[in-house]
Amino acid sequence: MELSVNVFVSLDGVMQGPGGPDEDRSNGFEYGGWLVPHAADGQLDPVDWWFRQADAILLGRSTFEMMRTFWSQVTVEPDNIVSTALNTWKKYVVSNTLSDADAAWGDTTVLRGDDIVDQVRRLKEQPGRELQVHGSWQLVRTLHDAGLVDTYRLIQFPVVVGTGKRLFEAGAVPATYKITHGEVLPGGAVSLTLRQDGFGSLGTGDIVVEDGKEVLI
Repeated sequence: MELSVNVFVSLDGVMQGPGGPDEDRSNGFEYGGWLVPHAADGQLDPVDWWFRQADAILLGRSTFEMMRTFWSQVTVEPDNIVSTALNTWKKYVVSNTLSDADAAWGDTTVLRGDDIVDQVRRLKEQPGRELQVHGSWQLVRTLHDAGLVDTYRLIQFPVVVGTGKRLFEAGAVPATYKITHGEVLPGGAVSLTLRQDGFGSLGTGDIVVEDGKEVLI
């Protein structure tokens, strides 16, 4: 399986608490629900397509508990792929504090220990299409820095939050990506799919003037 990260982000890269005031108030975050005023019909349609690519879901503990609270209340119906996936498909949650009983939500396995990167690497070696991460800020950073993220799928909203957990905080391992899909959605949000093209270093260059013209070197 390949590993994809699927998130909502602001213009300044914030991914904390996009959907509601109490989604994630950690570190005193007061702007939960920042995407809602910018939502429009059809703006979240890409999310259904995201889930259709998955064979298993991988979540951090906080995102797992938030999703379980919300999505366990949504009826599983054939035309609701998100509810079907989260309530019935294979899920993994990373936590050293959740017991198996605490993590009960459909087909869920708790990943514990100090070797999470190795455990996820082994999951990727299993047959299938995608192991999908949704939200899960701290887990995403760990997987990114280990070079395990094959694809990022982002919906970026036209808002600057100014504070909160960002997709890429300072110190992230350098990497390069190719944009394989881009689309402006109703309401002005942008849907992007980016596939890893290089990891651990960046190409650099310079812009100079030669014979009165700008030249990239």
